[in-house]
Amino acid sequence: MEFRTTVKTGENRDWLHHSDKVVLLGSCFSDSIGAKMRGAFIRATVNPMGTLYNPMSIASAVDRLTHATPVAGMDLFMQGGVWNNYDFHSRYSLPDKQATLDRMNQRIVMGHEALKDARLLTITLGTAIVYRLKSTGEIVANCHKVPQHEFERKMATVDEITRELDTMIVKLRELNPELRIIFTVSPIRHIADGLATNSLSKAMLHVSIHEAIAAHRDYCDYFPAYEIMMDDLRDYRFYASDMVHPSDVAVEYIWQAFQATYLDDRSALALARCERINKRLQHRPMSASREAVERFNTDTAGIVRNLIKEYPYLADNSELQAFML
Repeated sequence: MEFRTTVKTGENRDWLHHSDKVVLLGSCFSDSIGAKMRGAFIRATVNPMGTLYNPMSIASAVDRLTHATPVAGMDLFMQGGVWNNYDFHSRYSLPDKQATLDRMNQRIVMGHEALKDARLLTITLGTAIVYRLKSTGEIVANCHKVPQHEFERKMATVDEITRELDTMIVKLRELNPELRIIFTVSPIRHIADGLATNSLSKAMLHVSIHEAIAAHRDYCDYFPAYEIMMDDLRDYRFYASDMVHPSDVAVEYIWQAFQATYLDDRSALALARCERINKRLQHRPMSASREAVERFNTDTAGIVRNLIKEYPYLADNSELQAFML
């Protein structure tokens, strides 16, 4: 007798090689999977403009990144003692206006180049609820603690979301004709809106993704991260202490399913080896003996050299370079 529902993702697509460049956009679930990729030395660019949740803001970010449209001084506003932009996460907000512009525009250039070179793009949609700035009518990615009465809150319709996703896919393929795109729905629950609203929101996203992918099946796919969390891992022990975000164990489980779905066999072996080596790089010898520490560092440098010799595309990895002697 089976006591759980295992989500099947189908046959391996062989969409990703360990040497490929990847871009991840969307909710903080993209940050989690992006961290897993970086931990395996995959060249992953994660949310160059910061974490994004609603499909309209993600589509707007893609538009800016594909055209490398810079942020101008008039696009910034002062709030909380720092300069902000509604398209960017607050981590890029600084007290100095020019420094803020420079930081944001550097991220745009970096994101543009990453999308041009990427083999794979994952887009994780978090919510269908959007906030529209009343004074301009624009949908914002981040409210930056601006008073709520300045915004109109609404749920985007399936038609609106589908139209944005379809336009976004076309723009991405015009920039990078070889790009493959994987859509996911974030398993993170937006309980502040109420569970019923969260369920409706997630349903809107699912239907919209299905409609958008229908016309682009040769290079677009859906990965069931949401279904794995909701059905396969149907237990609160797979949640973090906030009972909203997936736990580290759940993220690892979903990451393993992602690998099995998209990574080719040779890359799976390289990835497993890189993960083991990365754990060694994160280790700090506890011995007080200088000789023991130097021996550990020398051994590590040798391991890194052998890794790069076998996988030359890792030579430009800054983390690995730091351990070369």
